[in-house]
Amino acid sequence: MGLDVKPLSTLHEKASYDLGDFEVPTGREEEWRFTPLRRLHGLHNGTAQDGGKVIVDVEAAPEVTVETVGRDDARIGKAYVPADRVSAQAWNSFAHATVVTVPKEAVASAPTVLRVRGEDASAAAYGHTTVILEPFAEATVVLAHRGSATYADNVEFVVGDGARLSVISLQDWTDDSVHVSHQHARLGRDARFVSHNISLGGDLVRISPSVAYEAPGGDAELYGVYFVDGGQHLEHRLLVDHTVPHCRSRVDYRGALQDADAHAVWIGDVIIRAEAEGTDTYELNRNLVLTDGTRVDSVPNLEILTGEVAGAGHASASGRLDDEHLFYLQARGITFDEARRMVVRGFLGQLVERIEVDEVRDKVRRAIEAELDVRDGDR
Repeated sequence: MGLDVKPLSTLHEKASYDLGDFEVPTGREEEWRFTPLRRLHGLHNGTAQDGGKVIVDVEAAPEVTVETVGRDDARIGKAYVPADRVSAQAWNSFAHATVVTVPKEAVASAPTVLRVRGEDASAAAYGHTTVILEPFAEATVVLAHRGSATYADNVEFVVGDGARLSVISLQDWTDDSVHVSHQHARLGRDARFVSHNISLGGDLVRISPSVAYEAPGGDAELYGVYFVDGGQHLEHRLLVDHTVPHCRSRVDYRGALQDADAHAVWIGDVIIRAEAEGTDTYELNRNLVLTDGTRVDSVPNLEILTGEVAGAGHASASGRLDDEHLFYLQARGITFDEARRMVVRGFLGQLVERIEVDEVRDKVRRAIEAELDVRDGDR
């Protein structure tokens, strides 16, 4: 398993299982320049202390099989090859992997929930998860992260022909946690994949969702909601790689930021290769700045190598609360604090309402209200 060098001038030029194929990042590289490396607890340079403990508990739907397997299991590592040094470190360091399988034509009657709980952020832990949907299967999978951890992992979603997979990944870590994760989906013919990433807690969280297509008809929708508090660094780096004809993708990530040194990073890369005629894609990132002292870095990238596309576009917008909106509400007897809440609820709620699992959707709503309570309490 050697180094795979991709010919395109993108942020994803290398792929390898070998840690030695990736240089230690310095922060000057394009793919690392927004990430505060000193806060990674050594995950990027091999100095992370071993011995961290992260526990994975699974509540599976009756139709779904869940196994804990060793590194030699043939099903893991086939859909995704690490694309940076932390991902390669995670691949070479995990001891056991979780494999979730939905049999052919099975329709899961309930969500399958993987609860990932960290016990201590002073040492590093590593993980690997593979979710396999056989042809024409349907399932919803929830990845719920909480507790205290320094954690790096890779997650593979293998969506077979005609299958339907919905994934909800909730990052609700404690304030001392670091989480670096790659989440890769490989779609078969006419497969559908819907992803929701909700990032709320942690000191530094860097999530990298990616999608690749194996045959025509693949459809991917990637949604994200994040709320960044003072001192937090929440980063989402997406790649949608259109390599076959007549596939579709939609990306919509929205975040709110408040208080000093709150930092949100969103990188959206979409590649339409020469052979991917008929591609239909659009990506959007929007950020709502609630106070002074925050920072947003939002970079949409669209690389088109064919003139035969059904549609392609991208957009990014970041700004503070609109005074006219607030004035309109206050003029009708609504207090400033409640007007502010209404605007934030409406802005993030359009994506929160898309979350299919009631328990998770309600939890995200409560978390957003709690974030707003903290700020309102300071007024």
